[in-house]
Amino acid sequence: MQPGRQLSTSIDATVPTAARMYDHYLGGKDNYAVDRAACEELDKVVPSTRALALNNRRFLQRVVGTLAEDYGIRQFLDHGSGLPTQNNVHQVAQRVDPASHVVYVDNDPMVLVHGRALLEQDERTAVIQADMRDTEAVFAHADTRRLIDFSQPVAVLFNSVMHCIPDSETDGPPALVRRVAERLVPGSCLVMCQLVSEDAEVRDFVTGFMDQATQGHWGRVRQEKDVAAWFDGMEILEPGLVEVSTWRPDSEVAPRQLTQEWIEFGGVGRIR
Repeated sequence: MQPGRQLSTSIDATVPTAARMYDHYLGGKDNYAVDRAACEELDKVVPSTRALALNNRRFLQRVVGTLAEDYGIRQFLDHGSGLPTQNNVHQVAQRVDPASHVVYVDNDPMVLVHGRALLEQDERTAVIQADMRDTEAVFAHADTRRLIDFSQPVAVLFNSVMHCIPDSETDGPPALVRRVAERLVPGSCLVMCQLVSEDAEVRDFVTGFMDQATQGHWGRVRQEKDVAAWFDGMEILEPGLVEVSTWRPDSEVAPRQLTQEWIEFGGVGRIR
């Protein structure tokens, strides 16, 4: 990560953020008129976005439950966690084992405020403010060191956040994944998905719209092949890399992504 990148400590209600827009799509109340207006404009071109956000949240809950129940993982490091809602990572993991530890990472000061208020009485869970590209700061943070034992398997989550990261040889998603993966022991897992489209017009519109709306706090909508490259060298858990509503659905009647102008695409890679 580039040195000297400053994190904001104040909440700006005049500029939309991805975290607050996501909160609005999930039916949350921790967002402002500017966030809701940005969602309305986005919906004019990609009307499936609310359904996509809901399906992505369900995917996160299924993944955490699966990794805790079937793979015995008790430590979760959630990058770009967003604003707290129902069935958060720590709640899903701690239903399987109350001793599970979770660290949430986000650069949005609003996430920090709301997250810390929610977790005030939970010593097994923490929210830290950091740029998720700054792997050294995330891993060296006092709360991360207190709660996560990196000599044991860890699930590192990049759930619907890589599209917020611009391409860069040192800071882009491939470099970030490599930095994180090399710090993890075998048996650890990386959960990674992002917004993709095979339609160049959709990719260009959403990338340009979100970059302008968030004043540069955006990366780009990518293609499935870009996401697949991040998993090189890992064991990809079944059912592979997919549109996330089809990743181990709870039942045959579980909600599916019905429109395809863009989708959330990814899966889970296990460190060998």
